[in-house]
Amino acid sequence: MQKRLYKYTKITDIKDMLNKTKNEFGNNIAYKIKISEGKYKTFTHSEVRDMVDGLGTALIDMGLKGKKIAVIGENRYEWQIAYLSVVCGTGMVVPLDKSLPENELISLIERSQVEAIFYSKKYEQTLKNAVCNGIGKLKHLISMDLKIHQEGIYSEIELIEKGKKLVKQGNRKFIDAKINAEEMSIMLFTSGTTSTSKVVALSHKNICSNLMDIASILDISDKDVMLSFLPLHHVFECTVGFLTALYKGMEVTFCDGIKHIVENMNEYKITYMACVPAIYESIYRNILRKLQKENRLDEIKEKIEKCKNLSMEEKKKEFQEIHEMLGGKVRLLISGAASLNKEVEQGYRDFGINLVQGYGLTETSPVIGIGTKHNYKLGSIGKCVPSVEAKIEDKNEEGIGELVVKGPNIMLGYYQNEEATNEVLKDGWFYTGDLARIDEEGYIFICGRKKSVIVLKNGKNIFPEEMEGLINRIEGVKESFIFAKANTTDDENDIKIYAKIVYDRKIVEEAYKVHTDTEIYNSLNNQVKQINQTLPLYKRIRGIIITEKPLIKTTTSKIKRQEEIKTIKNGI
Repeated sequence: MQKRLYKYTKITDIKDMLNKTKNEFGNNIAYKIKISEGKYKTFTHSEVRDMVDGLGTALIDMGLKGKKIAVIGENRYEWQIAYLSVVCGTGMVVPLDKSLPENELISLIERSQVEAIFYSKKYEQTLKNAVCNGIGKLKHLISMDLKIHQEGIYSEIELIEKGKKLVKQGNRKFIDAKINAEEMSIMLFTSGTTSTSKVVALSHKNICSNLMDIASILDISDKDVMLSFLPLHHVFECTVGFLTALYKGMEVTFCDGIKHIVENMNEYKITYMACVPAIYESIYRNILRKLQKENRLDEIKEKIEKCKNLSMEEKKKEFQEIHEMLGGKVRLLISGAASLNKEVEQGYRDFGINLVQGYGLTETSPVIGIGTKHNYKLGSIGKCVPSVEAKIEDKNEEGIGELVVKGPNIMLGYYQNEEATNEVLKDGWFYTGDLARIDEEGYIFICGRKKSVIVLKNGKNIFPEEMEGLINRIEGVKESFIFAKANTTDDENDIKIYAKIVYDRKIVEEAYKVHTDTEIYNSLNNQVKQINQTLPLYKRIRGIIITEKPLIKTTTSKIKRQEEIKTIKNGI
C-alpha cells in the first residue's frame, strides 16, 4: 500500500467533487473542442458545472428522478455532461459500449430497463426502432447532436438551457438532491456477449475513493492538459481520465481518432494521457523507425547508455527532440487494461518520458495499483493505492497465485446476480482472477489471467501473456496469441505451445527483405526460433500461424481468448 504524497480534496461523492472543485478551478478551461481546423471552442470548469445543474434539473422536470438512464456515443463533452447530470442527483447512469452491434445494444437496453438514453447521431435509427417496438422501458431519446427537439426526440443542448432557466426561476430539485454514496448509482456491463456479460454495480463511494487515491499519489494538477482517447463507457477512461481531470481542474481535449493520436498530442500540447499498451507500443516503434530512417538509431542507443544513471528530468533535457515528437510537454503517461512490453516501458523512460503501468478492473472502480514518480519498478503495476490492501492466495513455489484485494473501491456486487457475486467476493476480499506475485517491497507483478494459464502434464505453468510479450518484440509483429495444442506422442509434455502472429506486411518486407508469403513465414519463424533459444525446453514454441487479420478483442484491446481458439480450430 502506498503512502499519500500530495494534497487532495476530500470528497464524499461525485456531486460533492464538482461543487468543491468549482470554487477552486472555476475559471480554468475544462474542455477545448475543435470546431474546424485551427478553430476551437472552450468551456470553463464553472460553465461545465452550470451545464450539469441545468441538464439535471431538466431531467427531473421530465419525470426521470430515480430512473435508469443510458449514455452512448463517441468521446465528447456532451457525453460527460450527460453522465454527470444523471449520476449527481437524477438517477442511475448506464454507460453503454459504443462498439456494440445493434442486436447487442438492444439487448442491453432491455436488460438494464433504462427509461431514457443520451446518444450521438450514429445510433438514432436503432433507438427510434427500439422505442417503436416497445423494447424494455425506453421512452425518452435525447440527442447529443440536435440543436432543437424534433419528432419526439429531445436535444441535450436545448434541455441544458431549459434547465438553466428553471434554476434561475428557483427550481433546486437537482441542485439540492441528496446523494447516497453507498448505494448503486452506476451500472456497468462487463465485456462479452450480452447473455454472459455481468452488470457491475458501483457507488459514488467506490469511484470517489479511487479519485482521492489517484490524486494523492500522482503528480498531476490543474496545469495539465489531457487527451481523451479510450472509450468513456469503460471505467479506466471514466475514472482515470474524465473524472480525474474534473477533480484536478485539468483541461480536456478529445482525440480525432487512433491515427491522429500523435498529431493531437502535438496540437494540444498534451501533458497527461491514460491509454492501452498497443498505442504506446505503436508510438514507440514509430519513433525508432524515424530514427532508423535518419541513420541515427545507433547514435541514440549510445546516448541512452551514457545517460542511464541520470534522473528523469535530466534525461528529458538530453532527449528533448524525442519529447518534441509528442508535443514536447508530456509529463505522465499511464498504461492500463493489458500488459505493457517491458522493452517499450524501458524505452520511454530511457528518453525521460514518465510512462507508468496501472492495473485494475471494472469491479474495482478501477485502480488497484499504479506506478508513480516515487514508487516505480520496471514490469510492475506499482504498489496498491492508499485505500487498497492486496494479498496472494494459493501461492506456488515461485510466489505466484491469485491476486485478492480489499478496499472502499470494491464494487457492491453484480446486479441481480448473487451467485456470481459470491464467487468473487468473500469476507470483503475481491478475487481478481489474475495471477500475480508481490515482492518484498510491495510491488505487484501481474503474470496473467488465471483462466488463460496453460498447465502442462508435468505441472509446469505457461503464462500466455508473458510469451506474447516476447513475440511482440519481433520487428513487424503487431500482436500475437499463444495457445496450446495436444500432441499425440508419448512425450511427458504432450501439450505443446503454438503462436498465432499478426504481422505488418510492409514492415516485415522492409526489415527482412522478403516479398512472398512463404518468405515472410520463414523470416518470422526464424525470429521465433531465436526466442526459443532463450527459453527452457517446456516453454518453446513448436509452430506458428501468421496472418494480417487482427485478433478478436474487446473494446479495451483485451484478446478474447476463447473466441480466438475457436477461430484457430475452425482454420479461419
